[in-house]
Amino acid sequence: MSVRSDAVGASGPGRTGGAGVERGPGPSAGARKARRGRVRRLGARLLSLVVLLVLWQLVAVAMRNPSFIPPPRAVWDQLVLTSTVHGGVRGYSGHLLVEHLAVSLRRILIGSVLGVAAGLALGVVMGTVSWIRVVAEPVVTFVRALPPLAYFSLLVIWFGIDESPKLWLLTIAALPPVAVATASAVYGAPGELVEAARALGARRRDVIGDVVLPSALPEIFTGVRLAVGIAYSSVVAAETINGVPGIGGMVRDAQRYLQTDVVVLGLLAIGISGLLIDGALRLLEHRLIPWRGRA
Repeated sequence: MSVRSDAVGASGPGRTGGAGVERGPGPSAGARKARRGRVRRLGARLLSLVVLLVLWQLVAVAMRNPSFIPPPRAVWDQLVLTSTVHGGVRGYSGHLLVEHLAVSLRRILIGSVLGVAAGLALGVVMGTVSWIRVVAEPVVTFVRALPPLAYFSLLVIWFGIDESPKLWLLTIAALPPVAVATASAVYGAPGELVEAARALGARRRDVIGDVVLPSALPEIFTGVRLAVGIAYSSVVAAETINGVPGIGGMVRDAQRYLQTDVVVLGLLAIGISGLLIDGALRLLEHRLIPWRGRA
């Protein structure tokens, strides 16, 4: 009996011979494959970045005109200068690069929040009330087709040259994508679910809140991401007048003095921060809408 017990103990599951050390289950093949896929994607992105920098350097050397295409080293030097205090000069136009970017991000945040909120409310009404959709849809499409600079001058006449026209511009730019996406998603909500909720005695607002909006959230969130991107791309137009401090104002000011390296630095700051914001929105989307892409 003891011999059999010893044999079973030595060869039982979860043991490695006489050592008696238990081993947990290793990573599955699917997890290893997903990890290798992430590593390959990261490597491909880093490689593409290196190739882009090399091509940039080669083109800058071939052009031999830093006012047309500055080399990467010149942009790096401007990054250091605009991020520090040098010779008694603080950054660019008296503000550090991070301060310019922070002011622009605050404007984008306020304009995007206002535009998304207004677009969401308008889109829900357009998607649920047919006659409002008929009346409002051409107006929303008309505003969406307008470039920001086309109506910024009018906003300056109405609200002056302080913060108000900038925030109004970003709000107006962010509103149409959310309104269109929300109206389309709400209007296309599954009819059988809506009818089932009504048959169970749900009121109109309960149907909208519990059935229509959850099914429309994926498309609405796509509209939100588009709205934030459009507001971000409109920040240079919003900061055309009295935009310093602000990253768009810095770009416009540097353009007047042919400081191409500062212009490129500002564009890189806008683009990189925009990528980070979009990545944060995508992460938030995965957390809030886990059912996206599932039947």
